[in-house]
Amino acid sequence: MARPKFGEFVNQVKTEATKIVWPSNRETVQTTIMVLIMTTLLALFFFGVDSVFKFIVSWLTSLAR
Repeated sequence: MARPKFGEFVNQVKTEATKIVWPSNRETVQTTIMVLIMTTLLALFFFGVDSVFKFIVSWLTSLAR
C-alpha cells in the first residue's frame, strides 16, 4: 500500500477532525459526577471486603497462639 503524500495526509486528518463530536458542558459534568460516585462506591466496597478479610486473618492467627 502506497503512503500518501504529507499534504494529502494533513488534509485527511483535517477532514477526520471535523467529524469529532465533543460532549457538551452538561454531559461532561454528568459524566464526571458519575465517575466520582462509582469510584466512591468501589472504594467503600473494597474497604469492606478488606476489613472482612483482615478480621478473618486476625481471627485465624489468634487461633494459632
